[in-house]
Amino acid sequence: MEARDAELKKELDATLHARRELGEEYESALVDSFLGKVEQRLDGTIDRRMRRHMAEQQMVVARDSRAPGGAVDSWGERFGFGIVSLILAVPLSAIGVVNADLPGLFVTWAGIVGVNAVHSMRGMHFGRGRDRGRKSEWDD
Repeated sequence: MEARDAELKKELDATLHARRELGEEYESALVDSFLGKVEQRLDGTIDRRMRRHMAEQQMVVARDSRAPGGAVDSWGERFGFGIVSLILAVPLSAIGVVNADLPGLFVTWAGIVGVNAVHSMRGMHFGRGRDRGRKSEWDD
């Protein structure tokens, strides 16, 4: 910020010097020109701050959507997990039956059902949401 202040000070000195040389007839034009430069600097600063703020907000949203227990998983992810678990169920069932007969099959399927149940419940909050105390998106 100091470099910008020095630059703005040089602009003001140049404007005042030009006013002394040109006289009072050009005073309003010189002041308007200087104020235009100040306005451009302010606009640039505000634009940078808004872009930074928007980027920070996008990062917060991106982090929240990937956080465990954050947003509910997409339908495609749940569907894919179900398909993969069914595909893996066939060889796992065969291994369970070969090694422990019918009880091995029951244990294998209990494990498959348990893994799918845990996966389906990981997006649920059970009334304890992270945003419970917030009134709106604008509260920080």
